[in-house]
Amino acid sequence: MDYLIEPERKLEISAETEVLVLGGGPSGITAAVASARSGAKTLLLERYGFLGGMGTAAMVTNFCGLHANINGSVQQIVHGIADDILNRLDKLDGLNAPHHIKAKGSGHDTAAQAYDTAAYKVVCDELLNNAGVDIRFHSLAADVIMKDKSTIDAVILETKSGRKAIRARMFIDCSGDADLAFWSGARVEKGNDDGFIAYPTTMFRIGNVDDDLAHRSGRPNLNDLIAKHGDNYNLPRKTGIINSQAHKGEWRANLTQISRFDGSPIDGSNWDDLCFAEAEGRRQVLEYHNFLKECVPGFKDSYLLETAAQVGIRETRRIVGAHVLTEDEVLDCADFDDVVGCNGWPLEQHLKGAAKWTFLGGRGYHQIPYRSLIPLGVDNLLVAGRCASATPEGQSSIRVSGPCFVMGQAAGTAANLALQSNKAPRSISIADLQNKLSMDGVFFGN
Repeated sequence: MDYLIEPERKLEISAETEVLVLGGGPSGITAAVASARSGAKTLLLERYGFLGGMGTAAMVTNFCGLHANINGSVQQIVHGIADDILNRLDKLDGLNAPHHIKAKGSGHDTAAQAYDTAAYKVVCDELLNNAGVDIRFHSLAADVIMKDKSTIDAVILETKSGRKAIRARMFIDCSGDADLAFWSGARVEKGNDDGFIAYPTTMFRIGNVDDDLAHRSGRPNLNDLIAKHGDNYNLPRKTGIINSQAHKGEWRANLTQISRFDGSPIDGSNWDDLCFAEAEGRRQVLEYHNFLKECVPGFKDSYLLETAAQVGIRETRRIVGAHVLTEDEVLDCADFDDVVGCNGWPLEQHLKGAAKWTFLGGRGYHQIPYRSLIPLGVDNLLVAGRCASATPEGQSSIRVSGPCFVMGQAAGTAANLALQSNKAPRSISIADLQNKLSMDGVFFGN
């Protein structure tokens, strides 16, 4: 392999802040708002021209993990800043009532909540602006500069105005891919012991659906129709989800499954894989839409409205933190002394050809430990979102928007407490953190 040597050059420090948040998805949004509301000068970097992360760029359009099945009753358990988002969306007529999700043959269910992506973008802008967050769109983070072995000094980013650096005292990695953690030398993992990573999906929206007919036919029957007619189409995934959205006649499809030519999942942190995945995802969208039109009641006269701006990534790097959340802890509804919120979403494992759902038993939710947000080896870094410290199975539950809201709010609050006490995030008072989160409406459990 040939190499070029990049000439040494001075790098402009375009801004200095107290807390820098990388990534404007659910965890980044609540991290930045919590940090700014706590009094810290806060700056958020986002590579797109809008916020929302996978919820907008990948067109997820459903909040998952806001609810839990508590002893047979589906209830919202994610509150705090998440409530601000939901209330603002509702005022813009951009939020559906929660809809139940139940795995076929399972006695358990939960709920998700559809929203309008355009409204979500506006709500996020307003929320962060009102909190005083400095939002820098079109900012692609590329590396970090270390002050010493365990301290990040600045983030390097590429912009349309050239390469820049932003210096901060505290950093929160909400990139989804553990980018800051990886670049700063913190320990990270990817996949399971066999290297398997959850398959990604290209989402798409469909218009002119006959809502009444589609709902009467029953959404769970989709998988039966795939089994019956799928051999006539090139459908790599045999189970899927279609949901009606906030506006009449509009549905969202979670159906595609993108793999390399050998059938293995693409790696969302690999440039070559991502380039291939985007075109392959759109090819699959056309195939699945043809299937829907020809085989699924209510979709005969539908048309393709939109494909997502990027492929939906479920899993890449995860940090190895002070605590690694496990499958057993999720399913056994574990409690933790350093709880910062709760999650009731099932294990949602995207395996070859299908998604496997494993619902929580007992009270229906587990607590999220603060230690899963603390990477090893870097003193001024917190991590929130799908790259938090967990096993692949544990990650399949906490990677969705609800627990990401929870982790982000905890990280943003903790960052300010660390600054105020002049301590590393791992050394702050857990009692002080929990008291602040409780005052701000976070649910810790009954």
